[in-house]
Amino acid sequence: MSKRTLLAGAAVLSALALAACGTTEPAGETAGAEPEGAAVTVTDARGAEVEIPAGVTDVVALEWVAVEHLQAVGLVPVGVADAAGYEEWSGTGAPLEGEPTDVGTRVEPSIDAIAGLAPDLIVAVAGRDDAAYADLEAIAPVLVLQGADAADPVGTMFEDLRMVGEATGALDAAEAAIADYEAHIDEVSAAVADAGLEGTPLAHMDGYENAGQVEIRPYADGALLPAVFESIGFTNAWPGEGDEQYGLGVTDVEGLTALPDDAHILYMTVGERDVFTQQLASNEIWNGLPAVQAGKVHRLPDGIWLFGGVGSMAAYADAVVAALSPTP
Repeated sequence: MSKRTLLAGAAVLSALALAACGTTEPAGETAGAEPEGAAVTVTDARGAEVEIPAGVTDVVALEWVAVEHLQAVGLVPVGVADAAGYEEWSGTGAPLEGEPTDVGTRVEPSIDAIAGLAPDLIVAVAGRDDAAYADLEAIAPVLVLQGADAADPVGTMFEDLRMVGEATGALDAAEAAIADYEAHIDEVSAAVADAGLEGTPLAHMDGYENAGQVEIRPYADGALLPAVFESIGFTNAWPGEGDEQYGLGVTDVEGLTALPDDAHILYMTVGERDVFTQQLASNEIWNGLPAVQAGKVHRLPDGIWLFGGVGSMAAYADAVVAALSPTP
């Protein structure tokens, strides 16, 4: 059987926050911001200079990663796009705090619902059109995060968190959350080495049924998840390329024959939706993969958002090690 060409796919961004402690220093003293008690101007992912009032407390988050960044610096959003979806997809790695108002979907948030909350700040992620930003900016300042960048996925996660910290007067809390994450990664890396798992090839992927056909979305080099598992000692087994922002590709089941024989396959889903154990249960190509035959396919726990922040990625690292560690 010939291997199919591995295609790069456009990313579809379908978003346990680390509690940061310590006193809050003047926002941006180390990043050029105004002293505490004054407004701050932050240059966001659009290159726009966003003027944000002092004392931000009421914030609306239009992407799940923005929710996590806000919670990581000690701010509970008053409004969240698709709050129910957040709890379903991210509730284990970074549980939703408080009781935020649902402000519509992440693709199409409700302008009326957001306006009704009279927020001090709205946090979005790059990818919306200019008209959408204009509508939101009529309500409150809009801070646009990069969300992802395949050139530096972990660094982008950190910079977005720092931007949220600077904008809300909690840059020290952002730095503390980053330091906690890096310390946790060091601990997990040591556990991987002790278990003799260093260098194990992993391939993380999503599976979807589209018009009766199974579509696979592998996480290529540049995606956040491989960057995280590589940081703790594993290697990315997927040989294909991904898009420039999220590092995601697309292939079919036959394309998975490009994986090396010793690769482990990782995936996540929610609830009973499971393409890999349902739609592919009788697929000859899938069942013939070395990873499947060797029992090296691992469904990781529900509720860890794959495009999240430091809390989600710390939980992801833990889940990967738990899945590959031999049972006592």
